[in-house]
Amino acid sequence: MADLKLSDEPARMAALRRYSVLDTPVESPFDKITALVQTVLGVPISAVSLIDTDRQWFKSVQGLDTRQTPRSMAFCAHTIRARDPMVVPDAALDPRFLANPLVTGAPHIASYAGVPLETPDGYNIGSLCAIDTVPRAFAPDQIDLLKRFAALVVSEFELRRIAGRDDLTGALTRRAFIAEMDAAIVRLERDSQASALILLDVDHFKVINDTHGHPAGDVVLTALAACCSATVRPDGVLGRVGGEEFAILLADADADAALATAERVRALLEGLRIDHEPPLGVTASFGIAPLAADDGTSGRWLARADVALYTAKRTGRNRCRVAGPPDSEGARRFA
Repeated sequence: MADLKLSDEPARMAALRRYSVLDTPVESPFDKITALVQTVLGVPISAVSLIDTDRQWFKSVQGLDTRQTPRSMAFCAHTIRARDPMVVPDAALDPRFLANPLVTGAPHIASYAGVPLETPDGYNIGSLCAIDTVPRAFAPDQIDLLKRFAALVVSEFELRRIAGRDDLTGALTRRAFIAEMDAAIVRLERDSQASALILLDVDHFKVINDTHGHPAGDVVLTALAACCSATVRPDGVLGRVGGEEFAILLADADADAALATAERVRALLEGLRIDHEPPLGVTASFGIAPLAADDGTSGRWLARADVALYTAKRTGRNRCRVAGPPDSEGARRFA
């Protein structure tokens, strides 16, 4: 029977996106694993390779100076098509790879062993690979070690994902959300990919807590997060960046698209009646900041959205405001 999950590319990409790991900085747990693979297997190159839509991106790599290659060149793009490890003893004799630029040119891959990184729900998001610049046969015990190391990589991804989630609402924690913002800045610099940030804060949240108690406040925050998740498109990222403050990151979105999304969420919240005794109503104020080339850092970008959010609060609450450019007076004051 065909393994349908090996051919379901949209679902595979969704599984990869759930880890929120692409374009994030290097992290010690993954570097330790690739360093161990390099040492134990005696190879010059080892990598945790993730296969994106059109590229291979390295969460960790030893022996190479790059963080990505085109997907069309990636040995690991072949590894993810099967459940078992892929071993290439001599790339120059393999019809799939003999003309590959990574074989005929630097880094002159001659042999390869890769184990797919299979998520708990069965999708191969990338591979842990060992690469040599001379032909070689990898022994069964070496492949077994590589499989064990690959399982550790997936475990680290799972721990990273769990640690990055707010226990109450399921939204990303502030730290994890800032990492997503940093990745969006990288995408703008590398691919000119637009992104927009929506910052929202519950109106009069202290009154809700003081009148109905903190458990009621938790119910409100949970309902707000669910409302945002249901309204924002699948590639949107939701984070809880403060007590009653949330943020939404939209890829490929300009100010108009982000404002339209914020207005949808705002209107839905305004009409929401939250299950409680008595039923609770809630509104929120929104600040929108499309990413600008001059933002430079996530802190500066977040500060611009915060200025817009403050304006929405000051001018009556339950409304959306769009931030000015990075060099505007308000942005400079709050950055």
